[in-house]
Amino acid sequence: MSSRTDARPPGPSGAERVRSVLTAARSLTVTTDGYRCDLVGAHALDDRGRLTLRLPGDCHLAAAVACAPRGDLAAMLQFTDVAPTAVRDRVRARVTLSGWLTDAGADDAVGGGAVGVRGTRGLGGTRGSRGLGGGRARGAGGAGDAAGDAGDAAGDAGDHVDLRLDAVRATLDTGAGPEGVGLDELVLAGADPLAGHEAALLIHLTDDHPDAVARLARLVEPRHLHGVRRVVPVALDRYGITLRLERARAHDDVRLPFAVPLRDAAEFGDRVQTLLAAARACPRRRSLHTGP
Repeated sequence: MSSRTDARPPGPSGAERVRSVLTAARSLTVTTDGYRCDLVGAHALDDRGRLTLRLPGDCHLAAAVACAPRGDLAAMLQFTDVAPTAVRDRVRARVTLSGWLTDAGADDAVGGGAVGVRGTRGLGGTRGSRGLGGGRARGAGGAGDAAGDAGDAAGDAGDHVDLRLDAVRATLDTGAGPEGVGLDELVLAGADPLAGHEAALLIHLTDDHPDAVARLARLVEPRHLHGVRRVVPVALDRYGITLRLERARAHDDVRLPFAVPLRDAAEFGDRVQTLLAAARACPRRRSLHTGP
């Protein structure tokens, strides 16, 4: 994926992007030494950046944490940010959190810390549990059992365990390779106000207002539209909207910044209307396909 801009418009920081991905994600992959599973609807993130997994008390991960020396299990959590609209190369970002899973209930008496409380300990360390040493093969039961168990836990809140991740490292990969994100930054950053609404807003704009998408394309410099066959909204945050310009064998992303960053989803309509008003002053160009 590439992005063309002459002067980079304002956008969320790396830490804000990570918080937004974690907030909007419905699923994740957990990898420990010799075990890997996919979980759906099992994680929660509080306003201090603490991530917790709610799982059945008898699941593999809960047992592994309980049996680990000192009750800490080295783990890697991976989240994938996928564009909600039907475009080529839908993966927009990958977030990886590495750290230690521990029983949140066992630490309630002394108070759990925010993300980064164990920032000096790496996954190759010796807190009594083994590191991740290549253990990417699924354990017995695999993703099917883990995801199913997570779903059962939601329906039976009386038989669960909350596992907190004490992160030691966070990375964000938006296509140019992973970059580290400071744990202190994650604690201070907040998710984008549109993180929980982005998918619905983009799908609504694409499916129900293709004429508006076509008008927004007028704001793109003509030289970027050469060979473009299709224009689709692919990302949205408080700073602006990103259009995917698809050609026969390639694509580019162009960001259209809002005049003023929005504060909540209720302001989205006004911001789009402001962009459309600016687009009306631009010359008409050849018709571009804007549908799904």
